[in-house]
Amino acid sequence: QVQLVESGGGLVQPGGSLRLSCAASRSIFSSYAMGWYRQAPGKQRELVARITSGGSTYYADSVKGRFTIARDNAKNTMYLQMNSLKPEDTAVYYCNRFPSVLAWGQGTQVTVSS
Repeated sequence: QVQLVESGGGLVQPGGSLRLSCAASRSIFSSYAMGWYRQAPGKQRELVARITSGGSTYYADSVKGRFTIARDNAKNTMYLQMNSLKPEDTAVYYCNRFPSVLAWGQGTQVTVSS
């Protein structure tokens, strides 16, 4: 059974940091590229960052230099370190396979506000 469980979100002030985690079932993690996506209120879901099984990364321009994606293949876990957070980063963050996504998890809410 496919499972994606995101955690680590919360309320943070502008300029602050958060670290998101994504626990995935082994069947969908081991050989696939994975991505972090986000959906802000009233907007479409967008890809924030992705990482191949070998560790190559891509970042959306809006987060480049502030976010870092990483994965631990032995633990079937992926991370997103978010620094210098801005109010426009406020969204529900999801993890999923890339590019062919599977059923979405519940996501984790990130709110950047003073």
